[in-house]
Amino acid sequence: MQARLLLEDGTLFTGLSFGAEVQTMGEVVFNTGITGYQEVLSDPSYCGQIVTMTYPLIGNYGISRDDFESIRPYIHGFVVRRNEPVPSNWRAQYSLEQLLKEYGIPGISEIDTRMLTRILRHHGTMRGLLTTGNERIEELQERLGLSTLMTDQVARTSTKHVFSSPGNGERIVLVDFGAKSGILRELTKRGCDVVVVPHDTTAEEIRRLAPDGIQLSNGPGDPKDVPHAVKMISELLGEFPIFGICLGHQLFALACGADTTKLKFGHRGGNHPVKELATNRCYITSQNHGYTVMEDSIANSGLTVTHINNNDRTIEGLKHNTHPAFSVQYHPEAAPGPYDSSYLFDEFLSMIRTHKLNNPQKRRQAVLAETLKVKGELQYAQK
Repeated sequence: MQARLLLEDGTLFTGLSFGAEVQTMGEVVFNTGITGYQEVLSDPSYCGQIVTMTYPLIGNYGISRDDFESIRPYIHGFVVRRNEPVPSNWRAQYSLEQLLKEYGIPGISEIDTRMLTRILRHHGTMRGLLTTGNERIEELQERLGLSTLMTDQVARTSTKHVFSSPGNGERIVLVDFGAKSGILRELTKRGCDVVVVPHDTTAEEIRRLAPDGIQLSNGPGDPKDVPHAVKMISELLGEFPIFGICLGHQLFALACGADTTKLKFGHRGGNHPVKELATNRCYITSQNHGYTVMEDSIANSGLTVTHINNNDRTIEGLKHNTHPAFSVQYHPEAAPGPYDSSYLFDEFLSMIRTHKLNNPQKRRQAVLAETLKVKGELQYAQK
């Protein structure tokens, strides 16, 4: 069956349909990864987007239950040069097309993805419409022209309920803005007692969980679309150690008074070079974001730049000058991509332990006794 991809600048691509036979709209972006298409599909940060894979052969190793980064894919469409319908991999449980059909996601293959990528690099990401129908091109253009990009992606992808992954180590509150499973895996692998909370959890609700540290997850969309998260972070800054990843990095920057802006076509792939300024060491990183922290907004924020992108010099890492808090724009949990930066989770736990040594807490029994005494409720058992 024929499928068509229409861009808002009027460019039309005609190819073959695979996946669901539906019509969808979203922001058209590209990912430069050679492998990892299943992790890309299931990364909540792609919510509302039509994803183009620049590597020409996709689907060749199928889909495995062990490689999902969320419970379901959130992308609005998938664009490839060639879809391999028969996977060749002992781990494969079903094909890429079966996955797309299961979740109602359309795909298009046999188009010039190199040309599409060059258009997006030159003009920037843009809205697109992907359809398997036979509507007239004028109808599609009118429908696309009236469409708008989503602004509630975080609410769509975040957990709706608090849940825990028990451990014997430090208690980490993971604020889910559309978190990849890899973040939870890295924390639990280190023995952390993880409590995952929704994106709209308040500072007071987090305090009640008595965390040792707070992890701000990745997520989709514009960080300015979740102002309640900025408020929560600003209230907890300095009270608990904080580590932000991707969207969490941008929200951390906004909470400190910095600003963010949209990139022309974003960073998406598993091979982005990032320089650590303290050591001049270059790390190859996994990235997926369309926004960045503005360098000229850092001056009065109390933040210091720790990492930069070696391709375009954009900010890739920040730390607070006085509070135990830092963040990175890339994905240290990878999946897909290199695990070069997983040491950052160890640095986060080291920061937590140092903070606890420097800020010893009173025993809970003593705190309770003081609270009751203030209220005039302190009583002792009588014989």
